[in-house]
Amino acid sequence: MITVHDRLDRMVRQAQVQGRIPAVSAALHRADRPLWTCTVGGTGNDRPLGPETVFRIGSVTKTFTAVLVMQCRDDGLLDLDDPIGRHLDLPAHGELTVRRLLSHTAGLQREPHGDVWDSLRAPGVDELLADLARVERVLPTGRRYHYSNLGMALLGELVARLRGGTWAEALAERVLVPLGLTGTGLTPGERAATGFLVDAYSDEAHPEPPTDFGAVAPAAQMWSTAPDMARWAAFLADPAALDPAGAVLAPATLDEMRWPLTTTDETVWAAGFGLGLILVPQPQRVVHVGHDGAMPGFLAAVYGRRGGDGTAGAMGCAVLGSSGTGVPVFELPHQLLAAAVEHDPAEIEPWRPGPPAPAHLRGVLGRWWGEGFEYLFSWHDGTLRARGADDPAGKPPAVFAPLPDRPDVFRTVAGREVGELLRLTRDERGAVVRMHWATYRFTRHQETFDRYDFRR
Repeated sequence: MITVHDRLDRMVRQAQVQGRIPAVSAALHRADRPLWTCTVGGTGNDRPLGPETVFRIGSVTKTFTAVLVMQCRDDGLLDLDDPIGRHLDLPAHGELTVRRLLSHTAGLQREPHGDVWDSLRAPGVDELLADLARVERVLPTGRRYHYSNLGMALLGELVARLRGGTWAEALAERVLVPLGLTGTGLTPGERAATGFLVDAYSDEAHPEPPTDFGAVAPAAQMWSTAPDMARWAAFLADPAALDPAGAVLAPATLDEMRWPLTTTDETVWAAGFGLGLILVPQPQRVVHVGHDGAMPGFLAAVYGRRGGDGTAGAMGCAVLGSSGTGVPVFELPHQLLAAAVEHDPAEIEPWRPGPPAPAHLRGVLGRWWGEGFEYLFSWHDGTLRARGADDPAGKPPAVFAPLPDRPDVFRTVAGREVGELLRLTRDERGAVVRMHWATYRFTRHQETFDRYDFRR
């Protein structure tokens, strides 16, 4: 019998052959199963290839820097709409906001001043900041998505200044240690694979130099293992499962980071960008959240899965490869996550009866009409909810939370009209006869806006 692990192993082996990648390491993390790993190929040196082998993860580093920035926000050290010049003394571009830099919508040029990728010499912090006066704003701020390693480098320095140390110190103390990412760091160490450029017209693999990216480290410096990165992906998708106390970041803050602020291509809406995170929509209201990485000799793709039937808690996948041109690495995590859900879905939890709705809300339950459409209000899992009568099955309901000082007023906390108020109106007997949701009138029967009742 072919097992799900057999299927996943075969997918990794096919990608390694198709991409002609000297070494591939893949891992899948999920809360309900043991960690799955698969390695194919060789390290290119005298050390054996295994799950503990370290690869460069390139721009996946940006997700760590983004989390560090959001920690500063949650600790009251900055506001996302602050101009970065409020916290850093910059010779130019200090008016760019933290939010724009995180979402790559600031319009700042892609790289620091100079031919960094030609010389492979990255500037130090002082040089990086001084050269900002020679850096272009290539697009108007907020005009569109434009990827910038320079922007993320500035955010790393922002974290360092606000924390009174270095970006590397904040990274270790505030993220790597709390999440137990023991195979992750800023240098390759003794267990690293060699990175290669594979010749386009032969089977020769040329070793690439292990570069140090200096002040641009917050954008691309890190090294890691596939198991560590699968765990990190699971954290980005489901932080409550891996960090229930919110020691690294509150789940609500990750929700904020995952909201798409821009699309990466205005004609093909295949990916979006939130606050430091790439968002890749999948069928059936599923999204994969994470980042890709590329550095000389290495490619990486690290994504967690959210939503959809069969998706397990804390589900994350990482694929790391030792070829700068091994592009199958980029699609493989998405394929592995989908295959794992298809062939080994999470167990279906049985439904169990629960307590009734509170007495003062029982008159709210059932069918209501608003704007000419029918809605169903119900009580599930201790919350008042609403959904359109014709909503597809997978569409999440609106969820309401009571205001503590106003018993007949609720805040929409999820779903349709999130943030808006729901107000109940009662008659002299205390029965709910009308509601207003986001100021629109809701009644028990279909009415026009001038209150014509169709029962007449």
